[in-house]
Amino acid sequence: MRVQKDAGIIQRSISRRDALTKIFATTACVGVFNRSAGAAGIDNQYERLKSEKYLSDLKILATIEDQKVFTEGPAADAHGNLYFTNVPANKILKWDGRSLTVFRENSNAANGLYFEPDGSLLACEGGSKRVTRTDMKTGEIKVLADGYNEFPLASPNDLCCDAAGRIYFTSRPGGEDPAKGNVNAVYRIDPDGKLTQLLKWPDIHMPNGIVISPDNQTLYLIEAHPDADRNRNILAFDLGSDGSLTNRRTLINFYPGRSGDGMCIDSKGNLYVAAGLHATRKTSETLDTRPGIHVVSPVGKLLAFMRTPEDTITNCTFGGPDLKTLFVACGTKLVSIRTTIPGKATYRPHSK
Repeated sequence: MRVQKDAGIIQRSISRRDALTKIFATTACVGVFNRSAGAAGIDNQYERLKSEKYLSDLKILATIEDQKVFTEGPAADAHGNLYFTNVPANKILKWDGRSLTVFRENSNAANGLYFEPDGSLLACEGGSKRVTRTDMKTGEIKVLADGYNEFPLASPNDLCCDAAGRIYFTSRPGGEDPAKGNVNAVYRIDPDGKLTQLLKWPDIHMPNGIVISPDNQTLYLIEAHPDADRNRNILAFDLGSDGSLTNRRTLINFYPGRSGDGMCIDSKGNLYVAAGLHATRKTSETLDTRPGIHVVSPVGKLLAFMRTPEDTITNCTFGGPDLKTLFVACGTKLVSIRTTIPGKATYRPHSK
C-alpha cells in the first residue's frame, strides 16, 4: 500500500410494487426532495441551502493507493486517531493526523467500525459474517454475533450503540427466503449477548447506515437498494427503553438518486449523510442526489450539502478535539470537513 498526502436499492406472491404500496401506506414521509419541477427543481433545492451555517473547509487528508480501494466505516478514538476500512483489501487503516498506517491486515472485509464508551472497537466483518469487539489495549478479539436462526448472518455492514450498551447492526445482502438463509435485517445485541432480529425483509429492503439520536429516543436507518422500485431513504423509529423499535416513518426519500450509505449525528440531532454519485454505475440510481455530505434535520429537512471529490462516498464520523471535524471515507480519499455543531458526545470514547 502506498499512501500519498494531498493538499488539502416481477411478480411473486405479491408484486414488488404492491409490496411497496403496502409498506408506504403505513409509513408517513416526513421529508422528500422536491422533484415536482424535474431536474431544475432538484438543483434549485440544493442551491437554496445555506450550507455555510453547518459545513466548511473540506480538506483531502490522504489518498489510499492499493490494488483495490473501497474505503468505509470511519471511527475516531479518544486519542484523536481515525480508523477506517479498505474493504476489498481486507485492511483496517489508522490516520493519526499526520500519516496513514495499517492497523490490521486480514480484517475479514471489515466494513463499519464503532468505538464503545470504554474504548473497545466494534467491527462489522462482512467477509466472515460476524460482529466483533477488539480490546484496544490487549488486541484480543471477541466474536459477538455470527449467526441467527441456525444460519450464518448475511454480511454485517454498519453498527451503533445506545446508552444502555446495546449494539444495533445492519446485515445485507441476504437472500429473500428465510427458509434458506438469513435475509436483509437489523439486529440488536444485548449486553448479556442475546441477539434479537428487529427488522427484516420485506419490511425493509437494503439496510445500511444506522445511528441513534443524542437523547436515545430515536433510531435512524438508511435503506440503500440500487434496484428500481426499492427503498432509498432514511427511516426513523421510536427507540424504547427496552431496545424495541416502534412508530416507523420515512424521514427523507432519496429515490431515484443514490441513497445514503453511512451517516453520523451531531449533538442537536442532525444527520450527516454520505449519499449520491458523480457518475451512474449500471444500476437504476440516477444522479438526482448530488455526491457528498447531506445534513438532514430531525424533521427531515435538508439543511446543508458539501460536495465530495470522487466516487464512492460511503461513510462519515465526528472526531477532533472539539468533535467539530467530520471525517469522510470517499473513494480513494480520506476527507475532513469542519462543522459548526459538534458530534454527539458519545462519539468520543474513554481511553482504555
